[in-house]
Amino acid sequence: MPSSKPVALSIAGSDPSGGAGIQADLKTFHQFGVYGEAVITLITVQNTMGVERVECLSANLVSQQIHAVLSDIPPMAVKTGALGNREIIEAVAQAAHDFRCPLVVDPVMVSKHGASLLSWDAIDALKTHLLPHAFLLTPNLHEAGMLAGIEVRDIAGMGAAALKLSTLGPPAVLIKGGHLAGEATDILFYQGEWTEFTAPRIDTRHTHGTGCTYSAAITALLACGVDLRSAVGRAKQYITEAIRTSPRLGAGAGPVNHHAVEKTQSNTD
Repeated sequence: MPSSKPVALSIAGSDPSGGAGIQADLKTFHQFGVYGEAVITLITVQNTMGVERVECLSANLVSQQIHAVLSDIPPMAVKTGALGNREIIEAVAQAAHDFRCPLVVDPVMVSKHGASLLSWDAIDALKTHLLPHAFLLTPNLHEAGMLAGIEVRDIAGMGAAALKLSTLGPPAVLIKGGHLAGEATDILFYQGEWTEFTAPRIDTRHTHGTGCTYSAAITALLACGVDLRSAVGRAKQYITEAIRTSPRLGAGAGPVNHHAVEKTQSNTD
């Protein structure tokens, strides 16, 4: 008899300090009651103070990991994080032909500390090969600007970038405005409609892994069958609480609290 347990897959890099990447994704999946699977794309040497080294795995090894998962415990939602290079992106895009569930693409380009997690020649491959398979794209301001080829400095720029990125294939684009001044406002463009998600800005240096955790929460909720707008709203509540209740670990930009609980759970499917 098939299991009724929701399953989500993360295809991303490893952060040995546990604040971002695969480690953050799996902890977030677990917090939402979702069984998490993980395909490693690259290994980092990092902690809260910086990234010392990044090593990409072979594209063939990434492909074999994905095949192993899909052939035995197929996920109900998939997300990608740091993919590293063109070869890995092309391998993931090829595998995405067999996905029978929503794909969330978090286009991780640089780490919290400014280390490159995506080669420059891979950006075109991301746009050309992977985004046509995506259900939801979740760039921050810098990533949105790089992918759209425009400067994104305000709400108007976020909207322009979302419209341009939606032409690349994903039916839904969520631009994260965490680096804007004032309230933390994100904009979702989906089914021709705009939805804003706003939360108070929290003054803290402990924001390592916020993008990974936010997109993982959305992915987990999609795996549970929650509709997209509700999933983004609930994930926004979760990441805000995770930042507010950060465990304040490490001497640098510490991780958020992956054990955080949504303040309200009224936005259900």
